[in-house]
Amino acid sequence: MSRRQSVHSAGFSHQNPIPAASRIGDLMATGVINGTDPATGELGADLKAQCAFMFQHVRNIVEAAGGGTDDILKMTVWMQDRSQRDVLNEQWLSMFPDPESRPARHAIQNPVESKFLIQCDVLAVIAGARD
Repeated sequence: MSRRQSVHSAGFSHQNPIPAASRIGDLMATGVINGTDPATGELGADLKAQCAFMFQHVRNIVEAAGGGTDDILKMTVWMQDRSQRDVLNEQWLSMFPDPESRPARHAIQNPVESKFLIQCDVLAVIAGARD
């Protein structure tokens, strides 16, 4: 059996042959996570919807890897307009309400115009073996 394990999450997939995340031991890293509706696969209509769907995928993916949001070490976020971080911060504070237990985060202006108004990737440390 391979040391590396692909992580798949219902309602989230890439067009290319890559999993939602990959895990080796306690370390889990995702590919890019965007704001598609997990039920329909459609992209959220605006930044608020895309951001909410993105955070829902983050939760679902880390749980599919055997962890929880407390295991997230860092998120890197790409935004079409960084001046709209208030929308990001609303979801951020909802998922990570304790100021003494938040992951690191880097919000970057996306240099390429895209239909994806917000995207992220996640690094998590998930203790224990996967079931």
